[in-house]
Formats: sequence, structure tokens, C-alpha cells
Amino acid sequence: MYMLPSSMKPRLTDSAVQFLGQQNITNAYVSGMKESLHANGNELNYFEVSYNTAYVAGQIPLMALQTKPKIAPHLLPCLQIVWAVIAFCQSLVTKSWHLYLCRVITGFLEASSFGGTHLISEFYPPLTIGLVPREANIAPVGSWFKNEEVFKRAGVWFMGNSLGSMFSGYLQAAIYDNLNGVGGRTGWQWLFVVQGIITLPIAFIGFVSWPGLPSSPKPWFFTEEEFRIASTRIRTVEQKGITWSTFKYTLSRPMWWICVPCYVCMIQAHYWTGYMALWLRSSGYTVTLVNILPTFIDLLRAICSWLGTTLAGSLSLRGLWTFQSVPATFAMIVLAVWTVPDGMKFVAFYCGGFTGMASPILYSWVNLTLKESYGERGLVISSMMTFGYAFRIWVPLFTFPTVEAPRYPHGYPATVAFQVAMYGLLMFGVWYMKRWKLMHDDLEARIVDVEEEVQQEGSSGESERGGKDVGQVKNVSVVQTT
Repeated sequence: MYMLPSSMKPRLTDSAVQFLGQQNITNAYVSGMKESLHANGNELNYFEVSYNTAYVAGQIPLMALQTKPKIAPHLLPCLQIVWAVIAFCQSLVTKSWHLYLCRVITGFLEASSFGGTHLISEFYPPLTIGLVPREANIAPVGSWFKNEEVFKRAGVWFMGNSLGSMFSGYLQAAIYDNLNGVGGRTGWQWLFVVQGIITLPIAFIGFVSWPGLPSSPKPWFFTEEEFRIASTRIRTVEQKGITWSTFKYTLSRPMWWICVPCYVCMIQAHYWTGYMALWLRSSGYTVTLVNILPTFIDLLRAICSWLGTTLAGSLSLRGLWTFQSVPATFAMIVLAVWTVPDGMKFVAFYCGGFTGMASPILYSWVNLTLKESYGERGLVISSMMTFGYAFRIWVPLFTFPTVEAPRYPHGYPATVAFQVAMYGLLMFGVWYMKRWKLMHDDLEARIVDVEEEVQQEGSSGESERGGKDVGQVKNVSVVQTT
């Protein structure tokens, strides 16, 4: 943690908690919840539909709030507190419709977590506040995020996603072995209780650690000088956030039309990676192994997130995109065939971990390409989430219905098609946007002008400080001479 930038620590923790909340429904389902709630048929699909529907509904309105400077520092911590309370409520449900209601509220509360952390934390410089000398913190005056910095910060978030999912499996296995039946609660009920206990202190920490936007009030952990550096090293042409004019402006540019379909395909192509547990359960594995064995997918996904973002500085984006696509596509083809030895199925499911490299690459590319306008960036990101999860609401009912588990004869072949489309869209987008920006160099010229302005401000600030330092030295020498 010493080496992690201060703005990345809450990001890693928040992402882990968020994905813990998404994954635990599957862990609970295979650990006794199905029998307790008599959740037969496609009930697992419907639990996810209720969550995803609210998740979609909350995307754009909560992201719009997240772009407001005075609201941004407090929105996510407030939502997390309510989210923790709902986690406790999920441990008390006795009927399926109770859980539907809880999942709807949970989905809405989580809606801005993903896009909000991407929107906010890409702004702040890699300052390790309080852990290194102040002189080191002043060094980046007038500098900008390098490409590899943005990729690494995205990697931290997605590593947190995978670690949260992995932790959910270990947590459910430990709870089932040690707490099942304690206090009259089953193991799956204790999972939600422990989740709420973990979340509450993290939510309160967010009130003192989450920085908000550069235009938000100064966080307490920044000095005036550090806040000036953090606010000026990334200047944007537009700083009003999401307004009605943002919609017209964004839809007239190509990024929305490239990124949204790409993310829709990504969500569908990678949907299967959470269903290894259903295959293990149908094959007669113990509840403990059903919860533990799929965690190796999450471990590999976390490693791939780190690997992809680390290699981003030395390899081309298109090369990385191809690197992650090959093993993932291989896995989908194997599972589509299905009539292979169990050992090959294990290899295929674990190759699903390579999908962890895809989202960091895509979202980092969005942040880099749209660095001039966080209103447009916020709208593109929230639209990606909105449409991605809107399709996730209904498409899996046809491709991955629970009654077809674990074979999914329609689901795995469909993922191959979505994977090919996702790959082609981003490859085209990278190629096209380079040429599009060359044809619209007026916008880039505005960015260059702002960069030069920041550099001039930084130079003048250093000169003023230098003059003051000289004056102070002269005064000291006079006193000593006297």
C-alpha cells in the first residue's frame, strides 16, 4: 500500500466491495439459498434481471450527479451506507420476492460506483500524500497523465473487481463450514451479514478519503499546493459536467457509436465466466469446492488486469486487445463444443480469466481519447454501462437460462459471435479515431493551448517561489552577520 497512490487506495477497496455484492448472489445460490427460498426454474436469472434493471435505471441520473463538484465527494459513500443496510436485509429474506426487492435497491445504489470511480480518479495525480517528502509531491507541476498511468489506474480498479469476486468465494466457503446453523442462520444468510459488516466502515472511510472532482472543494488531505497541482495538471476544454447540450454534442461524435456497441458485446461475450459453479454443482462437487474452485478464474483475471495495464506502456493497444482475445475465444469454442474431457473444461473456464484484460483496455482508451471533456466522457461511460446492462437484462434469458445449465447449448455459441464483434469494434475504433482527430485538429489545438497555459502557470509559480526563497536566504544571512 505504501507504493499505491493515495487516490488509488479507495478505488481498489471500493471496486472489491462492489463486485463482492455482484458475485455473492451466485455463491449464495449454490450454497443453500436455492433450497431455502424454493428458487427453482430460472429464478437465478430473475434475481440478476432485477439487479440489472435497477442498475441500468440509475446509470445516467447518478452519473449526472457525480459530475457536480459539490456532490461528487459524498455521493458514493452515502450510497454505500444504504447498500450495507440492504445487505443486512438480504440475510432476512424468506421468499423470492423479498430478494427481488433487495436486488432492485442494491442495483440502483451500485449504478454510479463503476462509472463514478473511473470519472473521478482519472483526474488525480499519483501523489502519495503523507508518505514521501513534499518536494517529491511538487515534482509533477505542469505534467499530464502518461498513457501508462491511466492504464495502470484502470488496472487497479479491475483487479479490485476480481479480488472482490474471489474473496466472495472464499468467504462463502469459510462461512458455510464455520457459521452454517449458528444463531439459527444458514451459511448463505451469514454471507450477506458479513458483507454488510465489511462495507459499513469502508463507506465511512470514503467520506474522508474520496477526493471528488478537481473543481470540488479541497479535500482535507491535500495542502493548498498539492490541490493546485492536482487541479491543474489535467485541464479540460469543458468542465460543466453532463448537461442537455452534452447529449447532442456526444451523439454527433463517433466515440459513443463505437464504445457503446463494443461494451454491449463485451458484456454478452464474458457473461459465461461466472457460471463455472453451476457446472461443478451438477458434477457432484462439495459446496466448499463449488465456492473455491471458480475463484482461480478471478485470480487469473486479477493477474491479467495487472499484466495488461503494465504492458500498455510498451505494447500497442491493438496488440494487447489481440493478446487477451485469443485465449478467451479458445475457451468459448471449447465450451460451445462441450463434449470434451472435464480437464479440458477446467482449462477453458480458467482461460476465462484472460477476459479481465478487456475492460481496463477499453475504459482506459475511452479516458485517453476523451480527455478534453469529462461531460462527454461521463456520458459515454454511463451509456456504455446503461446499454451494456440493458441488454444483460434480457439476452441471457435466451442464451443462458438456468434450466439449460450447465450445458447452455445456445449460450456458449452466442458468446463466440459476441467476442468476434467486440474485437472488431475496438480494432476499428482505434484505427478510425486516430484519423478522425487528424480531421478535427481544431479541438486538439484547443487542448494544446490549455496545456501551454498550465505550463506557463507552473513556470511562473516556480519563479515566484524561487524569488521568495532567495529573499528568505538573504534575510537569514543578514541576521547571522549582525
